[in-house]
Formats: sequence, structure tokens, C-alpha cells
Amino acid sequence: MNWRQYPIAVGIFLLALAPSAWGQSSPAPASGSAAPKPSGAGAPTDIDKVEKVLALRRDYQAALEQLRAHYIAVGDAERAGWAGDELTQYHRMLKQAYRLELDVPPPTLQGLQNIDEANKLYRSALNYKQNSGVPWSSKYIDNQRRAELQFQQLLSNYPQSDKIDDTAYQLGEIYEGNAFKQYRRAAQYYERCFQWNPKTHLDARSKAARLYDRNLQERTRAIEIYREIASRESDPKRIEEANKRLAELSTVKK
Repeated sequence: MNWRQYPIAVGIFLLALAPSAWGQSSPAPASGSAAPKPSGAGAPTDIDKVEKVLALRRDYQAALEQLRAHYIAVGDAERAGWAGDELTQYHRMLKQAYRLELDVPPPTLQGLQNIDEANKLYRSALNYKQNSGVPWSSKYIDNQRRAELQFQQLLSNYPQSDKIDDTAYQLGEIYEGNAFKQYRRAAQYYERCFQWNPKTHLDARSKAARLYDRNLQERTRAIEIYREIASRESDPKRIEEANKRLAELSTVKK
């Protein structure tokens, strides 16, 4: 099954601060080769089960959106509010990816086009991410969720946009942060940042290497990325950190 073969419903529901924060239903992008199977993933037979969960999530969200739209159309503000509240709680709920090859776009995407709508979506998502308030506060959680949904919408709707590498980096930070703490998911989005743009100025390689090294205990992958930093990047601090850690890991292996 290719990445996001099914459409992704990002949804519309009202929060007091931002009625449009959650975007609109998104068509699936062109298919590509699936991302590598993450280590520690379940048996192959879980693919069908995960796809079923993802489909049920979309159907549940779409049904709530339709119900809310119906109540708005007939002027039933009370029931529209109920549906809106339920949508809010649905989006606040932490959802696991389970199979990253169904969540993370393939490394073969090429973001070469300057697309105005994608640029606007990126700026909107970044605004939510950067203006989230104190970590663990309700504002922080809500705005990180809003930012995640809009960044994901950008990848789904505009996979040819020249913002996809920056978007992958932002998603890496969101998934690594306190609102999610999904380190494997974060690491793969950091990887997509420098796979989609090998010349990125962002420290995506360093952040991916640290996660594989310290959080996921996947030292082989960490070493590969540290070596890539040492050979390809120009930032002296990143190179120094990579070389230092490579030396430490070499000593440990001995």
C-alpha cells in the first residue's frame, strides 16, 4: 500500500481562537514508493488493521463535520455546538501513526515548485507552531495540533511545493516536542527534510542523528547520519558534534 492511498480528511471545526485552523478535506497526493519499514514495527499482518483504524478515523471525523454542517444549515446552534465540541476533543486526542510508511511521504518527492497556496498554508501552520504558549498548556497542545494538521495538509495537497523540506523539518520538531513525543516519527520527518533537499540549511541531520542515537538507541543509523554531517555539511558546530559523537561511539564499540 502506498503512502496515503486514501484521502486525508483534515476537517473543519470551530475553536474560539481560530475557526479555520484545521483546514479542509485534502485529496491524496500522487503515490510513490513506500517508506522503509521502521525497526520494531509489528508483523506485516498489522497493515490491514492499521489501514482500517485510519479509515475509521476519517469516517468518524467526516461524519461529525457533516452533522455539524447540517445543524448549522438548519439553525440548530445548540447541537452544532455539541458536534463542534466533539470535533475539538477528537483533534486534541493523541493519535499514533502505527505504521510510518502509511504516514511519512516517500523520500523520492521533489519539491521544485513555488506554489502560492502552499506558501500561505506554511505560514499559517508556522504561526500556530511558534505561538503556542507555555508547553503543556491547553493553548500549546491545541496550537501544536493545528500546526500539525496544516503542515500535513501541505504535504498532502502540494507534494511538489518547494516548502516540503521545511515542512518536514517543522513536523519533526512538532513530533519530537512535548505535545507528541513520537521520536521515531520525528526522526523520519527530519530525514525527509534533508532527503528532499540535501542542501538544506536546517539542522535536520543533527536532530535526526540525536534521536536515533539517544532516544531510539539505533546507533547504526545514527552513525550513518553523523558521517553524512561530517562529510557534507559546512556548519563547524554540527561537524564538531558529529565527529565527537562518532569518536565516542567508536570507543564504545571497541
